[in-house]
Amino acid sequence: MQSGQTGFVRKTISAVLDAPPATVAELLRDLEQYPKWLDLVAGVETTAATEGDAGPAWLVTLRAKVGPFARSKRLRMVRVTNQPDHLRFERAEVDGRDHASWVLAAQLSNTQPCMVDVELSYSGGLWSTPLESILGSQTSDAIERLKALAE
Repeated sequence: MQSGQTGFVRKTISAVLDAPPATVAELLRDLEQYPKWLDLVAGVETTAATEGDAGPAWLVTLRAKVGPFARSKRLRMVRVTNQPDHLRFERAEVDGRDHASWVLAAQLSNTQPCMVDVELSYSGGLWSTPLESILGSQTSDAIERLKALAE
């Protein structure tokens, strides 16, 4: 877990997947696949892209639970980079207000086994503490589920 400043969280999940890079990239480029392997992502549905979006858009529901307390957050994300070895999704709300940034980026090798780094970063303050705790505890389960989907 890396945290640079107050209110900033960055977590990288690294895995080696015994699957072709094209299969792994296809799995990671569709946000609707993420609830299958990453517990933080409780739900995803496609939504219409708007003028200025770099790619397709999704409504993503994030859910973090620490003990008896849970927080949910729904945000609109757009795929802004779609290359064979690099994918990037960014929060892109259309309500005209300023929002904390959420970024989900995946870097993958062009070899088999395929080495993958999936990084989630968040710049707000409200979710920082529970998010660090949640992501830290979910990493090994997420890697195993991602392997099962890809392989």
